Amino acid sequence: MMIRCIAVDDEPLAVKKMASYIEKIPFLELVAECRSAFEAMNVMKDYSIQLLFIDINMPDLNGMDFVKSLANKPYIVFTTAYSDYAVEGFQVDAVDYLLKPIAFNSVLKAANKVKNLLELTTNKQKESKTTVTNHLFVKSDYKMIRIELDDIKYIESQHEYIKIHTTNSKPVLTQLSLKAIEEQLPTEQFMRVHRSYIVSLKRIALVDRNRIVFDGNVYIPISEPYREAFQKYIDKNFV
Repeated sequence: MMIRCIAVDDEPLAVKKMASYIEKIPFLELVAECRSAFEAMNVMKDYSIQLLFIDINMPDLNGMDFVKSLANKPYIVFTTAYSDYAVEGFQVDAVDYLLKPIAFNSVLKAANKVKNLLELTTNKQKESKTTVTNHLFVKSDYKMIRIELDDIKYIESQHEYIKIHTTNSKPVLTQLSLKAIEEQLPTEQFMRVHRSYIVSLKRIALVDRNRIVFDGNVYIPISEPYREAFQKYIDKNFV
């Protein structure tokens, strides 16, 4: 299990140090280093983030207010030089509250807490599933359209909309974020390979350098943040 996370701190040395700690932990994937809550906000629009290491005292928008503003919170670990916010931090369900200077062991301990919580949640979800969902419904032009998961080739982000490309009909356009639909798709069948694309792994017939080719003339780029995970999938199925 890889846990996607970002480090947020307005102090350059502090965010670099946290990033170096994250990179030492094998089950953490550092998606971005952010110097403000606004940078973090932009990253979280494009990526499904599971863990947030965030400072509290930052200019313009502090870390506590930013966390409170999130509708769908990832796991939160506050990193700060002040103990004043500790009680408030746990009131927003923070996993941990680390006081600077922060040692690597403290970060590892917090990361392990998140890993255990995610594994527990995943196991509960598996236990509660009595049937396998093989389709989804999306709203398009005031209609609810059923799409079989096996028919999806790839999904493309277009600002506030996504376009679902299938094997047997014209693309379906629906007002939904790529992140939202990604969370509904089975990870064993679909993979995000770019900030704007999710592909069906079973529909991949050709990979040309760092591009996936569909129908001979559609080239989907594999961007740097997703390249390692995609390469692991290729290596696993390589003969």
